[in-house]
Amino acid sequence: MPKVQPPELKDFMDKRLSGEQQALRWRVGMRAVLRSVVAAVALNANRLVTGVLRGFDQFMNIVLDNTVDEKNHTDIGMVVIRGNSIVTVEVLERL
Repeated sequence: MPKVQPPELKDFMDKRLSGEQQALRWRVGMRAVLRSVVAAVALNANRLVTGVLRGFDQFMNIVLDNTVDEKNHTDIGMVVIRGNSIVTVEVLERL
């Protein structure tokens, strides 16, 4: 039985990525960038909260840390906000 040779690294690295693979790499990179961004989130019923974006998913559910309710000026800590209640998301710091 012949020995199997490992693939050449250069050939592997030169392989072009498909559109789906490029999109996946972009999404992973963007998640890493957006994990510590301070954001203002406008919600239904004219509510506004600000906090540090810690995570999100494909349904636009988000996790905010150090969250402050701007209407009542109260600190509410870490929250999970469902995507269907989000009206807008605004980044308050420059990336």
